[in-house]
Amino acid sequence: MKNNFARCLLVFSLLLLGGAALAAEAPKPNAEPESPTIAVAENMGEAIIKEAGQVKEELQQQVLTLARWTPLGWDFKTIDYLYTWLLSLPMRVPEFMQQVAAHGRVLGIAGSLMMAIFLATAGYSLFGRSRVMRRIEAALQPVRSRIPDPLYPFFMAALRVVTAAAIPLLLLAAYSAINAMITYKAVWFALTGDLLLLWSLAALAICLLRELLTRELFAVTAAYGSRVFQIARLVLLYAAGGFVLYWAAEAFRFPKDVLAFLRFGISVSVACVFLLLMLNKRALLSFLPPLPYRSYQNYVRALNRYYYPLIGVSFALALLWCFGFREIGRLLLVKIWSTAGALILLSLVYHALRIWLHRLAERLSTGDDSAQLLIRSVRSFLVYATAVTAASLLLNMVGLLAPIERVLSFPVVAVGKTGISIWVVLKALLIIFFFIYASRLLQAYLDYKIYPAFGVEQGTGYAINTLIRLAFLGVGSLIALDSVGVDFGFLLVFAGAIGVGIGLGLQGMAANLISGLIIIFGGKVRRGDWIKIEDEIGLITDINALSTRVRTRGSVEYLVPNSSLVSNTIVNYTLSSPLVWAALPVGVSYGSDPRQVERILLAAADQEPMVSRQEKPRVLFIGFGESSLDFSLTFCMDMRAYAERVVKSNLYFAIFDELKKAGIEIPFPQRDIHVHSVEEKGGPPTNGQKGIAY
Repeated sequence: MKNNFARCLLVFSLLLLGGAALAAEAPKPNAEPESPTIAVAENMGEAIIKEAGQVKEELQQQVLTLARWTPLGWDFKTIDYLYTWLLSLPMRVPEFMQQVAAHGRVLGIAGSLMMAIFLATAGYSLFGRSRVMRRIEAALQPVRSRIPDPLYPFFMAALRVVTAAAIPLLLLAAYSAINAMITYKAVWFALTGDLLLLWSLAALAICLLRELLTRELFAVTAAYGSRVFQIARLVLLYAAGGFVLYWAAEAFRFPKDVLAFLRFGISVSVACVFLLLMLNKRALLSFLPPLPYRSYQNYVRALNRYYYPLIGVSFALALLWCFGFREIGRLLLVKIWSTAGALILLSLVYHALRIWLHRLAERLSTGDDSAQLLIRSVRSFLVYATAVTAASLLLNMVGLLAPIERVLSFPVVAVGKTGISIWVVLKALLIIFFFIYASRLLQAYLDYKIYPAFGVEQGTGYAINTLIRLAFLGVGSLIALDSVGVDFGFLLVFAGAIGVGIGLGLQGMAANLISGLIIIFGGKVRRGDWIKIEDEIGLITDINALSTRVRTRGSVEYLVPNSSLVSNTIVNYTLSSPLVWAALPVGVSYGSDPRQVERILLAAADQEPMVSRQEKPRVLFIGFGESSLDFSLTFCMDMRAYAERVVKSNLYFAIFDELKKAGIEIPFPQRDIHVHSVEEKGGPPTNGQKGIAY
């Protein structure tokens, strides 16, 4: 968090300083503007009370609107009319037959034959669909092996759905062609087109339900799928029959009160039939898959507990809609079930994405840091997007989003002439977090996929990622400030203050900030390089705005100021190549064969896996020591992968064993001390003592 805050401060300061420079170059107006200030909004309590009162009045107005009753459009005279009409219906049969004969004469023999063929085709399609499906399955047998076994049931289910809807759709297309070629516009002929369209939709819906509920495509439908399908099909057929009855009455120009009575009767009966379906609590709730999320489990538990009260309220609302309270019935029904469906759908989508992410993580290498960073970035972005979407959907569908926005939109702080409210601050934070998560996701994808594909070095990639991070953060901050409505003229005051602060007491921080930019974009010291710091060799793990983090092989971390790295001499072991040469001194006794020693040293280096094979090891005969023949084994090693002391230790172990097998001694320093009197050298004794010579 401190690093992110430092980066935000850097971008913010640069933007403010740039704005101050542009403002300094702009011509000054004659009248000196008033200095902007930050202050708590005046009369904030009164503003809150006033806004809450307005929200309360709007809610009351909405309640009155919802409680408005719409006349049904029929009365007891309508029932009396229908009763009389039904009693006189048998007397109308001869008249009906005369009309059929008259329409037949208008159509002629060809037209009547065409309509007969059309009706026969429609009748055949109702009973011949299974035969058509058997022929299609037989035709698909040659390509059956090309369809994967897990996908084959879904493929055939989709094919059956398409076939069920294709026949009425083809008949609808034939009807449209006939309608375009003739000028015959009888009432029953126009009604036929509407019925064909209704038939197509009903066939598609029923067949889709059959495939989803009875074919055992999903494990959750195995227990109660067939039972639910039977009731759902009954509801659909009943509703379709109601549409047919109403359209027929409308086509034959029944009175408006009769049509209104039919709408009422059909609506009430459909609601009652639909209630039969919804009363199957155990069957319907069994379709909800068990997901391993606490919020989803709590939601399913609450739905299971309050299922029957919820169904009762929904049925009462449906009856209110039927009896003329259209607004309250429609609004609450839509909000209740759309909210429930949206939350379930969102949970299923989130679960599917989590499964996909888990499978992706299994395919990726567990030891690849860039792959794991990509997985974590996708997971964080997914959690953020799901949380924001769920909260927005829930508040919007329940109807609380607009009131909450109104209540939280009063100004709390005045920045210059702009009032800042809690609502705009929340929006600004959401925008900034969106850009932060999007930036991390883009950087992780570039590290994992793009940079290795184009051969971009690790340090260069880190510099590009830093630029992307700063750009996203800057753009997100500007958009957030614009959404808040901050006057950018007010920010110029802070630009001057920051400039004065840098000049007086923040020279070191400014130097570190600028040095950080030089390090990131200079390319001489990069993340992933091994450098020498405090007589220790360490890996640069991160380059922040003010300091650089270096971790040694002993897991000791150094925080080095960026200005120190720029101003001092840096030993970079991996700037151009990670391969470095190391020397291993070896001494043997004077009686040893130098060529044999050379072969032993080279063999030990060749057998050591930590020694690089890109450069051949070499043995140098250094010279004749006081007690040994001195050699130096020089070899090449990868500084990024191995520690020099570990490689030398392995080589010393191997060389010692091989020299011991060859009978070659490793001497140790020796001193010979000779004690003799001074008289032996012919000199007089000193003070009557014998001398000692070395």
